[in-house]
Order: sequence, then structure tokens, then C-alpha cells
Amino acid sequence: MLAECADIADTSEKRRTGLLKHEKLGPGEGLWIAPCEAIHTIGMKFPIDVLFLDKKRKVLKVRNDMGRWRMAMCLRGHSVLELPSGTAAAMQTVRGDELEFEKYDVS
Repeated sequence: MLAECADIADTSEKRRTGLLKHEKLGPGEGLWIAPCEAIHTIGMKFPIDVLFLDKKRKVLKVRNDMGRWRMAMCLRGHSVLELPSGTAAAMQTVRGDELEFEKYDVS
């Protein structure tokens, strides 16, 4: 499991803000940005792992430990999953993997 609790950035405002207001991402946390072909870490306070996904949630590109003040893109991408740095390597997530998302209510 890559993230137990990932927020969804599915509005223009949420996509613009992303993780900029966060001090860190804890284990099991993440942000899924949809739709999205490119991201930046300008102004962020911590590095992240970035997974670019197609519409079927197949991993097209993995960017491990993306530091601050960087940009990444995947023009074939449909969405991006941002995770704590080291998550992709620890879970051995690579290009070609297919991810499953489950929606649940927080009580």
C-alpha cells in the first residue's frame, strides 16, 4: 500500500495549492492530483516521490526524492500521486505498475 490516506486535488484551487501549505507528508499520506501532466516543488518545504499515472492508473513515470525547486512532467500523464520521499523505493513501485484506488469515508 502506497498511501492509506491520500487527499484528492480535483479542483483548480486544490491543484494550485497542492502540498505548498504542508510542513511534511507522514507515512501513509499522499496527494492525488487529477487531472495533471506536470508539477513543481517551488516553495515546498520537503522532498517527495512523484508518480505520473495514465487514465487507467498505470504508472508512466516515477520521480524519486524530488527536491525543492524542481519541475517534472509527463505529457502522456493524466494524474499525479505525490508521496513521502522514499515511499516508491520502499514499496518497489516502478513504471508499468497499475495502482488501485479505494474511496472510503472518514468517521
